[in-house]
Amino acid sequence: MNVRESMVFSLEPRSGRDVAEWRMPPRIPAPRHRHAAPSGPWPWMDLRSDFFQLAQPPQAQPVDTSWPGYPQNLFPNWTPDQTRRGKITGPLGPPQTGVSSIYKVDVLLDGSFSDHEQFWVKDNDEHFWEDMQKQRPKMRVRSLFVDNMTLPVLQMLGTKYNVEPFFFTSSLNWIPSRYREEVVPGKSDHITITLTFIRTIQNPLTRPPTPTPSTETLPRLRDRPNTIPVFVDNQIIDTQAPLSLSSTGNILLLDLLAIHLVRNPDSSTILSYHPDAVWQTTSARRLHSLVQGVSQSVYWQKIFAKSDDPTFVLLAILWYACYAWDEALEVLYLHINWMESRVISTNDMQLVRELHIIEAHLLHYASLLNDFHKSVTFVLQTPNPAMDAPAYDPETRETSHTLMKTECENLLSEIDRLERSRVMQSSRLKNVMNLAFATVNIEDSKDMRRLTEATVRDSAAMKQISYLTMIFIPASFAAGVFGMNVREINPGTNGTLIHYVETSIILTALTVWIIVALQKNSPFHVEGEEMGFWTRLMWPIAYFRRRWQKMRRPIPKNPA
Repeated sequence: MNVRESMVFSLEPRSGRDVAEWRMPPRIPAPRHRHAAPSGPWPWMDLRSDFFQLAQPPQAQPVDTSWPGYPQNLFPNWTPDQTRRGKITGPLGPPQTGVSSIYKVDVLLDGSFSDHEQFWVKDNDEHFWEDMQKQRPKMRVRSLFVDNMTLPVLQMLGTKYNVEPFFFTSSLNWIPSRYREEVVPGKSDHITITLTFIRTIQNPLTRPPTPTPSTETLPRLRDRPNTIPVFVDNQIIDTQAPLSLSSTGNILLLDLLAIHLVRNPDSSTILSYHPDAVWQTTSARRLHSLVQGVSQSVYWQKIFAKSDDPTFVLLAILWYACYAWDEALEVLYLHINWMESRVISTNDMQLVRELHIIEAHLLHYASLLNDFHKSVTFVLQTPNPAMDAPAYDPETRETSHTLMKTECENLLSEIDRLERSRVMQSSRLKNVMNLAFATVNIEDSKDMRRLTEATVRDSAAMKQISYLTMIFIPASFAAGVFGMNVREINPGTNGTLIHYVETSIILTALTVWIIVALQKNSPFHVEGEEMGFWTRLMWPIAYFRRRWQKMRRPIPKNPA
């Protein structure tokens, strides 16, 4: 495998299940931002149902001070009910038993990277806890990437490194957060960054037989006007769910970076949490290999040689989210190109529905990129307190601060570029939507024109039929008269023409009376006056009374 192939982030499903059993990743839970950081004084509490609990002081209860007592052993304000709501414990939290995979990579004092190691921790293996208690060799920073984190592993790591429970609750509940705590000026602190970002994967149900460079994809998409959409019929406007792109078979899904950095002058530690494989997120093994690959970069090796600040390792991890964003927007760009060509060639309303779905996701991506920008700014504005120690060389400190500022600004510049790309794609999408509606309006105008032409033709035909009917009216009238059963025409009958005329006049007058009475607006009624049915039924009397009064009204003389 060459370097280019090794750095592609369009990952295969991690579970290894065959294509027939593959399922779309589920939607992530909506983040509860009020529980993102320890600055909130009521962690994972319902202020309505827990009112009495807030009003009464907590009663002292015995707490297990060993690692199984986490988080109460270090953070007594976290009650069992709060840990259950935060998914640290309970049926929705990490499993009590199982095998956790932990991948380790160390950055040594000279800036070089050690060979990677992997550990498997089964259930509540005490050997892992004992290994963490051993004296750590001299190093700059140790990074631990955890897959399938069980509750015992969570409690061991939380107790060993004094991790604020908010790191685990934010990670388990996909809540973007960034905060700093346990600050010891001139010595150490803890910083946490939980970040959601967009990554693209290839749907195995529509995977092409061989990889194709992106530069060769666009011409092929234009030659596929009859591509059947994938998952479009089942999609709704839900920005927390994956977005399926029907043209290429790619899926844009939400991924998670959950990093806790313990900065210490002796040896720092990075903890990286990774969700379960069902979410199709980046695995601990994958991110661990990418961090290991940073050691092959000449540019970053120079940075590690000039500064021993462990924050640079965290900054390198944040670059992974930037790469993933760039690939996702590139795939989305190709999909919008395909949709433009489809809208021009057809007026399929299914495309309009998909356009609205993509536009909603693009609006959501704006907030995610904003969180990304804030996270990098947070790293820039949160310097390592150990760098300010009096024993630290001032020149080296200044060099490290300058490097940190430069690299953070480089990453912020890339995030700004991603945001501009998102805005451009949103504008193009709106243009495609306008084109789709214009195409539909043009087709509707053509249909209306054809309908008008058909109406004119039908009107001419009806006029001809009317003319033919008028020709036969005299003959029909004569036939009706001579067919009347009256004495003058058929001797021996009782009816006469006088009877016919009387009956016709009475029925005609009665019909006119009822029709006018049923009409609320009629020349025979008073204009602008609301009248009930019984009042309207007396319209002949009222009408002739008004006419009589009008005739008797004196005509004003002309003053001239």
